[in-house]
Amino acid sequence: MKKTKLILLGVIAFLLAIVFACSKSDDDSSSSASVTTLVSGSAVFSSTATINVAYTGTATLPYTGGNGASYSAGTAIASTGVTGLTATLTAGTLANGAGSLTYTITGTPASSGTASFVITFGGQTVTITLTVNSATSVDCSTATGVTKVVCLANTFLATLTTTQQTSVVLTLNLSNAKRWSNLPCGLSCRNGLLFSSLTSAQQTAALALIKAASGTNSGEGYDEFSTIRAADDYLGTTASGYSSGNYVIAFLGTPSTTGKWMLQFGGHHYAQNITYDAGAVTSITPMHEAVEPAGSFTYSGTTYSSPLASEQAAMANMLASFTTAELATAKISSTFSDCLMVPGSTTNTFPSTKLGIKVSELSTAAQAKVLAAMLPWINDVDATSAASFTTTYTNELANTYVTYASNSSGVSGNASSFLTANTDYVRIDGPSVWIEFICQSGVVLSGIHYHTVFRDHTRDYIGL
Repeated sequence: MKKTKLILLGVIAFLLAIVFACSKSDDDSSSSASVTTLVSGSAVFSSTATINVAYTGTATLPYTGGNGASYSAGTAIASTGVTGLTATLTAGTLANGAGSLTYTITGTPASSGTASFVITFGGQTVTITLTVNSATSVDCSTATGVTKVVCLANTFLATLTTTQQTSVVLTLNLSNAKRWSNLPCGLSCRNGLLFSSLTSAQQTAALALIKAASGTNSGEGYDEFSTIRAADDYLGTTASGYSSGNYVIAFLGTPSTTGKWMLQFGGHHYAQNITYDAGAVTSITPMHEAVEPAGSFTYSGTTYSSPLASEQAAMANMLASFTTAELATAKISSTFSDCLMVPGSTTNTFPSTKLGIKVSELSTAAQAKVLAAMLPWINDVDATSAASFTTTYTNELANTYVTYASNSSGVSGNASSFLTANTDYVRIDGPSVWIEFICQSGVVLSGIHYHTVFRDHTRDYIGL
């Protein structure tokens, strides 16, 4: 009996030891490690943190009365107050007396303010605090080119919540890259965040980025983007579903001057897909620009000129520069109701046979008009990138073709006789460049409206 009691006492002692060990704090990683005090008021963080910006740093916590014992790494301690951060004890050995513990701090703070960590070690418990700043204001004004675009992209991201960042930064793959459209379908056919979901400060940051990426040529680039958005507000006064608030912005991949990523922005009647790789613009297509009405309009007290006036004029001037014989060679009998490379289609492919007249067969003056007809689309990006693509398409100009359809009233030497009626169509098709322009009957309003598509045989969705 006595022996049985001794065995039972031994079992109880063993179980109590297990319970005691399990009740120890995650940070109390060695039962022999002990300190007299943890000096929370003297805790030092390697740096402050910023709301919605990934943080990696350290916290050094002084102690007194260390017993010289070793201790292992702890488990993550979640922050309170400002959430989103964790503190993890780094393994080490206590001093015999005074010393410091080191904690690794990681995560993305969800708000500004004070992040608190309750630390338990060596029989002592204290709270240490980390300051989390509001979104920092970064000056991107002195940056240029892709560096400026990336700077403004990161500035925009810093204004977003963690949830918004997850919605706007997506995987760079072919499936996401092909999600662009000419329809008023909001996020059902596009990636990213709706402008209507952004605060005033967030929308300002988004527009600053788009302005840097799309260029500042008068009447092109950002001006054109802004006017097409205003046209959507104008349509919204007559029919539901149209609004500049239904425009979106997205990043496929993380904005960087070293990696590869795509900037997508647009909405009904506008889609831009710009690919950046290693600090350079490698693709400015696919792109879609359209507008209804085709002419000027007045919205909220402001009168806007047609945003595609330069595109229509450049194409009409090109066709008018052809002789009667050249026009006959360029014209095809087909009738088009929309662009052949329909915006947002995931299945259409470029025709294998080029139609119309070869540019090398045109006069020098007419060849120059063909190149000029491309510029209103090429110039919808920053000046450096526009110049690079202009050079590429110039070098391929001789092997480029021009074709058109309908335009029953079109005559040589009269630009105003081209691209005026429903189904009037023109196409520039080169070794690389592909641009279509068509007149369509109005959908919301009477009259016509314009649809255009700018593609590239070799650079669309480049590398995907």
